[in-house]
Amino acid sequence: MKVPAEWYKAFFKNSFYNPASPAAVAKAPSEAAFVLRQLKLKKGSALLDLCCGPGRHAVEFARKGLAVTGFDFSREYLEEALERAQEKRIPLRLVRGDMRRLKFSGEFDAAVNLFTSFGYFRKFSDDIKTLKGVARALKPGGLFLIDIINGDYVRKHFIPNPWHDLGDHYHLEETALNKDGAFNSWIKIHKMSGKIQKKTFFSRLYDRARLAAALKTAGLEPLKFWGNFAGQTLSPDSIRLIALAAKPGRRA
Repeated sequence: MKVPAEWYKAFFKNSFYNPASPAAVAKAPSEAAFVLRQLKLKKGSALLDLCCGPGRHAVEFARKGLAVTGFDFSREYLEEALERAQEKRIPLRLVRGDMRRLKFSGEFDAAVNLFTSFGYFRKFSDDIKTLKGVARALKPGGLFLIDIINGDYVRKHFIPNPWHDLGDHYHLEETALNKDGAFNSWIKIHKMSGKIQKKTFFSRLYDRARLAAALKTAGLEPLKFWGNFAGQTLSPDSIRLIALAAKPGRRA
């Protein structure tokens, strides 16, 4: 399966995929609550939401009194995040850019990267660049929480061609795995119009050991791992891989 090197430029558009579906938005408050319990931030603390998308978590964090900066590559998603914040009359700083080239330095008390918004680049070195940028953006002792798909789960429960009836359209998938990650095609067939949309993407698969090693290489110390937002123990049957890491130094 051929996947364009910069597939993400065409993929993250509302006309094809929006991570803020009604079901996802409904889960945001409880997911944000779990994250905040782990970060233990005071009101007014600076938080970086890396790959914030349409802002469903960023708005929840800001609603709790944090100074939130949402960072994303998609202009459409950032516009939606701004609308969501304005509707709730919540201040939210939004920055557009490439996650491999973060320009922040010692600015944040904590950072988060949620909903498998990591591992998209074909070069593993680009993942490390991203994590090093996070480390650089944090204050000494700052915390980083990352939530991605659990590679162990994907490999154990691999289904190459699943499909789903999502109401207004059928969602079909074609997936191929290798030792590095998953190569995917998503096909949307719209019921009313018969329109067919197809886009491909790549996602590097991480298990606990691989993610811990990447964090350490970037200068972040892994602290805890979970298998979901309820705080359950990570296992090969956990769909999520959630990790908490810290930048060396004394936390203010």
